[in-house]
Amino acid sequence: MLAVQRGYAVAVNYIHDRVCAENVVDRIRTQGGRAEILQADVSSEPDVVRLFAEVDQKLGPVSALVNNAGILERQMRVEEMDAARWNRVLAINVTGSFLCAREAIRRMSTKKGGNGGAIVNISSAASRIGAPGEYVDYAASKAAVEAFTIGLAKEVAEEGIRVNGVRPGVIYTSIHASGGEPGRVDRVKGAVPMKRGGQPEEVARAVLWLLSDEAGYSTGTFIDVSGGR
Repeated sequence: MLAVQRGYAVAVNYIHDRVCAENVVDRIRTQGGRAEILQADVSSEPDVVRLFAEVDQKLGPVSALVNNAGILERQMRVEEMDAARWNRVLAINVTGSFLCAREAIRRMSTKKGGNGGAIVNISSAASRIGAPGEYVDYAASKAAVEAFTIGLAKEVAEEGIRVNGVRPGVIYTSIHASGGEPGRVDRVKGAVPMKRGGQPEEVARAVLWLLSDEAGYSTGTFIDVSGGR
């Protein structure tokens, strides 16, 4: 909603939960914003190519990309995990970010006739903490996203594209339920210096700043939205 309030037309992509995506788009349109609902698996190269072609057709040239798609699986120690789990997490969190960024760059790059743009990759405070005993695979995937962010930012800096990242901490979202503990934020918030969990809107504000012209000299950098943790 914040993106719409700041003048963006928004493509809302989903993989399974169409109802949730429809609710977001309906709220945007009710407020007079422009939005389209699209379905794609970001870990699938053909899906991502189709997704961006549909965005081109329905909304016009891409000027901003937020790589927000991410998953985690049920809490467990590393010795209990199998390779299939690791591959699922890396496919969405890392390969998905790469594929979407690639398609955006092909459209944004001034070397390819584009008008430039901005990309924000959503990392996690887990990339620094490591998430022991719970989500080491998720933490590793987010560390990979950060290395990708830094390298890509340097690669396209002369092409009118800025690439930055946001590291949310423990935020009140449904992702914790998929890990098997819906109330996880309330359990761990005591370890956060601010002694509370974060709200999605607080993350969104950081993302929108990095996308904006106010961050015009920022690339390859990260904003921590983690309550000081």
